[in-house]
Amino acid sequence: MLKAGEKAVNFVLKTTDDKEVSLSDFKGKKIVLYFYPKDDTPGCTKEACGFRDVYDYILEAGAVVVGISPDGEKSHDKFRNKYNLPFYLLSDEDHKVSEAYGAWGERKMYGKTYMGIIRSTFIIDEEMVIQKVFQKVSPEGHAEEVLDLLTKR
Repeated sequence: MLKAGEKAVNFVLKTTDDKEVSLSDFKGKKIVLYFYPKDDTPGCTKEACGFRDVYDYILEAGAVVVGISPDGEKSHDKFRNKYNLPFYLLSDEDHKVSEAYGAWGERKMYGKTYMGIIRSTFIIDEEMVIQKVFQKVSPEGHAEEVLDLLTKR
């Protein structure tokens, strides 16, 4: 997994409206880049709605939110519309970006082992340097934790 102090890996991924978004598009702003397993599942919905609920405060702190999962654009579009999510959701169907960040790896659930997203968040500064990494994130209260870091509350 990438660490604080390392340069963020640039990428280009598709968003819900069939546009391509590059991480470098946000240079000059702080970026909250979060990786989540699957649209419209309980934990992922809780995490996304948490970011939605504090989104205006995150913007006031000079940051943007970008979510990445292996789901396709249509799934992201449905998820964004259902929960009124104001930020980008990007499709990493081949999980190359997730792998580059170390957010793709072995997971265990109900005694089964499989490869998937390791829920994690990267706070990236205006110069594209990672400032903080949250690993194995718990969706409950995570958005407030990120906001506290951004605003130093």
